[in-house]
Amino acid sequence: MKPDIRRPEPKDAPAIARICRNGWKQTVEGLLSRSHQHETVQFWYGEKKVMQDIGRGRYSYVAELDGAVVGVIGGGRASVRSGEIYVFYVDEAHRYKGIGRMLLDRLTEDHRNKGLVEQCVSVQEGNRHGQPFYEARGFEYIGKKSQRTGTGEVQISLRFRRHI
Repeated sequence: MKPDIRRPEPKDAPAIARICRNGWKQTVEGLLSRSHQHETVQFWYGEKKVMQDIGRGRYSYVAELDGAVVGVIGGGRASVRSGEIYVFYVDEAHRYKGIGRMLLDRLTEDHRNKGLVEQCVSVQEGNRHGQPFYEARGFEYIGKKSQRTGTGEVQISLRFRRHI
């Protein structure tokens, strides 16, 4: 069965929070401390925060399959010509089934309709799911960004861009 790609609703907050918490922790597993992971998921992916961010439009689309939310993507305009993907996760049990591609295609359609000509995304260095996914869809590596976390660790993000 093909998932329904639709706008998120407040009732989706628990599923979105769970998918994002699990997905983000998988991307940094072995790279960042448990304390930093805990702080990050508590701040960004608590149900109350996710509910607020749904209202603010931070989450653009969800994928619903058999009545359950199994993926989420969020993005918007970063500049006059560029769109940014802010958040993008698919539930582990539903990866490699085309759901991520469908979510990205829908967000890309929105970006094109707004007159944007490129998309950018940051990927945690070492993310074995995200980096190959984006590269397979025409994103090219453009640089690396390091930042110090609240726990004093260095988090490294890889920047990618593609023309749309």
